[in-house]
Amino acid sequence: MSSLRPADASPLLIDGKLVPGSGGTFTTVNPATEETLGHAANGTAAEMDAAIAAARSAFDHTDWRRDPTFRAHCLRQLCTALQSHLDELRAITIEEAGAPAFLTHGPQLAGPIADLNYAADLAENYRWESDLGVAAPMGVQTHRSIRREPVGVVGAITPWNFPHQINFAKLGPALAAGNTVVLKPAPDTPWCAALVGMVIAEETDIPPGVVNVVTSDDHHVGAQLASDPRVDLISFTGSTPTGKAVMRAAASNVTKVFLELGGKSAFVVLDDADLAAACGYAAFSVCVHAGQGCALATRLLVPRSRYDEAVQATAATLGGIRPGDPAEPTTVCGPLISARQRDRVERYLATVTDDGGRIVTGGGRPADRDRGFFIEPTLVADVGNDAVVAREEIFGPVLVILPYDDDEDAIRIANDSPYGLSGAVWGRDEARIRHVTDEIRTGTLSVNGGNWYSADAPFGGYKQSGIGREMGVAGFEEYLETKLVATKAG
Repeated sequence: MSSLRPADASPLLIDGKLVPGSGGTFTTVNPATEETLGHAANGTAAEMDAAIAAARSAFDHTDWRRDPTFRAHCLRQLCTALQSHLDELRAITIEEAGAPAFLTHGPQLAGPIADLNYAADLAENYRWESDLGVAAPMGVQTHRSIRREPVGVVGAITPWNFPHQINFAKLGPALAAGNTVVLKPAPDTPWCAALVGMVIAEETDIPPGVVNVVTSDDHHVGAQLASDPRVDLISFTGSTPTGKAVMRAAASNVTKVFLELGGKSAFVVLDDADLAAACGYAAFSVCVHAGQGCALATRLLVPRSRYDEAVQATAATLGGIRPGDPAEPTTVCGPLISARQRDRVERYLATVTDDGGRIVTGGGRPADRDRGFFIEPTLVADVGNDAVVAREEIFGPVLVILPYDDDEDAIRIANDSPYGLSGAVWGRDEARIRHVTDEIRTGTLSVNGGNWYSADAPFGGYKQSGIGREMGVAGFEEYLETKLVATKAG
């Protein structure tokens, strides 16, 4: 393969073949410039039906599910092939997702590709069978063994904010476990998925039908996966409202679901912490990739006695971060993904005064950017935890600062949310930190800047932030079924 950039339109991958979509094509847009990058195949219900049929056949009628050594080989081969195209993929990811260039050296590209090797290691080293020993249930001497087997056909529905990270966090473990996959990426970032399909088809030994990629601008095509009885598991990452819809559709066939959904995480600054450092860290974090991360801590909880000081310190950091060209190596805050998403953020900011709050810094489109879907890093103050901007996931570079009275009040506010995805705690007293982290109901927590993101670390949420875990052994096991075999002894 000479170049990954499509000459005309990126293709679908169905049953090992790169094919056009019967719906024609749709455009993919650079969110930093609003210019059309190119086109992607527009798959329809017919292509999705064919992709599901191919995945079903590959699972039922090939040895893919029975051969972990071959699966590991294919995953390592895919990793090597993608790494040979890293510069091309980096440029396309910056252009299509608006991802700041520095992130493509980590969780936006290079990291997730390398993590395919972790999935390959799991395929080779996982304990697929374990012995329960002999017992006499109901008086019958019986030897019991537990076998772990692939679920079957996986429908993977992925968002646009970290397309490679989420695509590979599903593809890697699902394939390592022996499943076949139909990947439906978000219409905002079709190339990021379609180009991986091209590499799979042309540069790996992955058999036809094992991986299928269907790009489409029709959300009903993704919904088709959730309601099809040939699909055994839906692995979905996206908003909580859409996740609920996926869950309802999957219920018709009692299809297993993995859901990684929204967040409104709390960043708790204890009264013995370095306030300026903690507030600066929180402010910087919420600007990364223009705040388009479900696990970002977007509620900053500070001691009421130091509230004014915290507002000033946070505003100073936010005010110093200017939205910029994501291709520049120093850019932290790039564009939002689309005009639709920018309008959504602006609608949230319009509610601030209605809830009695004020915008301390930011709050609008940057004056020096007449093109692109940019929003200034924004600090909202003087609202309660019941304000719209403190309750709902905004998905933009917006931080809400909230005062608390003592540690128990901070815990109460942190937990007063329908979400429970992530969060942070900063302080010095280890006993107090342990108490706060024990009491906050959330799937991941960072203490004093600790980084929980890693291929071997399970990620997921409590409450309406999801069901199940992604990555790590726990994430791998989401793609397995458990079979007990009992053999009469003697």
